[in-house]
Amino acid sequence: MTTDEIKVLIEAGFDSAEVTVNGDNGMFDTIVVAEKFDGLSPVKKQQMVYATVNPQITSGEIHALTIKAYTPKEWQLASKLRIG
Repeated sequence: MTTDEIKVLIEAGFDSAEVTVNGDNGMFDTIVVAEKFDGLSPVKKQQMVYATVNPQITSGEIHALTIKAYTPKEWQLASKLRIG
């Protein structure tokens, strides 16, 4: 899978999300910024992102996916602190 293919899959699962995907050879990192995460725990946010690519993880197309998920407000703060 390519980073663009993964980005399309994740974006399809979220309304108006900002998605960045990096990596190759089945190992990827993603940052997902979405209003939909408001009020959710970090684990729940990751579960929501994993759900968008679960078939590709199960099939082995994606071997590893590191997820950083933020609300827009959280992302604004993380960007300023450079922890994203």
